[in-house]
Amino acid sequence: MDKIYLDNAATTPLSEEVIDAMVSVMKVTYGNPSSTHSFGQEAKILIENVRREVAEYLHVSPSEIIFTSCGTESNNMIIKSCVDHLGVERIITSPMEHKCVAETVLDMKKRRGVEVVYLRPDHKGDFDLTKLEEVLKNSEKKTLVSLMHANNEIGNLLDIKKVGEMCRENNALFHSDTVQSMAHMDLDFSQIPVDFASCSAHKFHGPKGSGFAFIRKASGLKGIITGGPQERTLRAGTENVCGIVGLGKALELSLKNMNEYASHIREIKNYTISRIKEEIEGVKFNGRSAEEETSLYTVLSVLLPFKDPMIGLKLDMKGIAISQGSACSSGASKPSMVMLMLLDEEEMQHTTPLRVSFSHLTTKKEIDALIDALKEISEGVKIENTNFEHR
Repeated sequence: MDKIYLDNAATTPLSEEVIDAMVSVMKVTYGNPSSTHSFGQEAKILIENVRREVAEYLHVSPSEIIFTSCGTESNNMIIKSCVDHLGVERIITSPMEHKCVAETVLDMKKRRGVEVVYLRPDHKGDFDLTKLEEVLKNSEKKTLVSLMHANNEIGNLLDIKKVGEMCRENNALFHSDTVQSMAHMDLDFSQIPVDFASCSAHKFHGPKGSGFAFIRKASGLKGIITGGPQERTLRAGTENVCGIVGLGKALELSLKNMNEYASHIREIKNYTISRIKEEIEGVKFNGRSAEEETSLYTVLSVLLPFKDPMIGLKLDMKGIAISQGSACSSGASKPSMVMLMLLDEEEMQHTTPLRVSFSHLTTKKEIDALIDALKEISEGVKIENTNFEHR
């Protein structure tokens, strides 16, 4: 059975060029980058070369790029340090953030007494930015706004330039979780007034365990991991040299092929939308995931017109890896916070969310196999419901 991978928003397969670059580092450039001898300095040069590459992509200073283990660590560092070191007393965020942001914000509320204000999305998952402006103006407390650029479940894109401008006008700091959009879109932080952003290499065919935080110099942010001078004292600990090199190679390939990859993935996404509409009557799409101009091209959130909490497992048994867009606990499928925000009670009881996420490796043949599997599962659910009604 051929296996099909359609969960690229969760992680992406490593590019062969990335693997080769990392293996070379592990074999040859194994020195500690903090050592002053040639072995260490060779490793240090590799790190600084990647730092410059990332900075050039974002149009920022290399000193504003701090290597971390992932987006989760970056987001934790930024939010906690804003409270602990920059005097933030209020955080404006949304219920649709990734858990690493949502739980860190709640931790700051519990342990530091930070006021938390949530912006509520509309039925499409968008925010009323006039409401954000009102909230920014109604308090003198030092404020951090934390809103993700591209939602990891429904792909909605936030106008981070406009949000950043609002924050600047109201003396608020702005943090954006850019994990899903980094290396998939052109991002110019010399024009986008974001103070902090995050990245995970494994979202664009790089290695797990390697990421970075963008920290604007003027912010004055300090590190929360202490014990050494690494990463401008913002992140102590010996750097993951091969992981950073892998991140750099993955970024290089993504930027070099961005237009080609984006064109292919958009074609695949539009093909998926067309096929699923043809074959499954009553299907809908969550948020703006099916709208090209307002959503990230790698993500499509499908709302199937039948209830099947086991659909992820059924697809996996057919060799198709995909996300339900929900978290599972104690064997029961529970809706994610994003779905709770978007769907009413009736929809929650009679539909099934499914996140299909693509890469440049995804083919139309794989999408055809997905559609065939969904049709088969749909027919099975209809038969089960008919049998139940006649009992």
